[in-house]
Amino acid sequence: MIDSRSTGRLLPLAIVLALAGCQGQASSRAATPDATPWVPQMIQQQGEADVLQISAGRIPGMTIQEVEESSLPGVLETSGQITFDDRRVSTIVSRVQGRIEQNLVSVWDNVRRGEKILALYSPDFMTAEAEYLEARQTSRTGKQAGAGSLDFAASLVTAARRKLELLGMEDSDISALTQPDPVVWMRAPISGTVVENKALRGSAVNPGDELFALGTIDNVWITGDIYEDDLARVHVGQDLTAVTMAYPDETFSGTIARISPNIDPNTHTAQIRCEIRNPGGKLKPQMLATVRIVTRPGSALVVPQDALVFDTDAYFAFVETSAGEFERRKVSIASWSRAGYVRVTGGLRAGERVVTGETIQVNALWHQVHGESS
Repeated sequence: MIDSRSTGRLLPLAIVLALAGCQGQASSRAATPDATPWVPQMIQQQGEADVLQISAGRIPGMTIQEVEESSLPGVLETSGQITFDDRRVSTIVSRVQGRIEQNLVSVWDNVRRGEKILALYSPDFMTAEAEYLEARQTSRTGKQAGAGSLDFAASLVTAARRKLELLGMEDSDISALTQPDPVVWMRAPISGTVVENKALRGSAVNPGDELFALGTIDNVWITGDIYEDDLARVHVGQDLTAVTMAYPDETFSGTIARISPNIDPNTHTAQIRCEIRNPGGKLKPQMLATVRIVTRPGSALVVPQDALVFDTDAYFAFVETSAGEFERRKVSIASWSRAGYVRVTGGLRAGERVVTGETIQVNALWHQVHGESS
């Protein structure tokens, strides 16, 4: 039999046990997850690009924006480098075996056509000169011997003179010959500037050895790059202007002389070669210049800079193929005048929707999921 004092002691214990049971049930309910954690999925289809599934709102800050088509101005601008016009460069090559006796010019010297620049010693000259003088003497004798002998003697003179020309002698030096001499002066074939000098006094030379290179800078070339989607806006003969850092207030005029038949696969550009008039010789080879070509207006594709992610060696964008599904696509880009935007030259089309926020995080997810599914 339980008395009233025992009942008083058991009641508080029952209350404590009941509260403990309630707390245990609450803790058990809290430990049980109420939802399945989100895991991005990769859809891989044979022969098609992989697609990353991202549910809307799963990545805070992720936004989507369309690729815009923007108008291009009527002036196409590119940078380039000034070079010699290779049609106006002449190389002086030794045609005999011999030795350099004298050298009258050095690099950057200006020379006139026909000016003496190098004395070359070679027995080949002496032999050829002796043959020419003998043929000329025979021709004088042939005049007294009859028409047949005269024709034969004239052919000998022509052949001997031609041999001296092939050895590099000028007409004036051949006409002035009175006796064989192993030393012959080589003369400048054009008026211009000595841009390369390989001739050292006393050094031996062989046939085919390059001695000098002369160039003229009355007209120069500027070689620049044009993006492939701008090629339809340029053509040979098109007028242009060029400005350099050395002469920022002076404009040089010219035309497009050549357009490369090849496209650089890495930059999607073609080279153009511009012929520029260079009064006073201010433009120097290897100078940098900005070329402006007046052309008809065009259009270009542009996207925000944060739509692109640089990975390994290229730029990529995530293109929405359908709701919540994105394809990772390689794109080619160029600079653009609008701040915060870049020009797309390949990989995207106008109207396509691309990820523009948290692109780096999306790219990291793509690598993670792609690695697990491959």
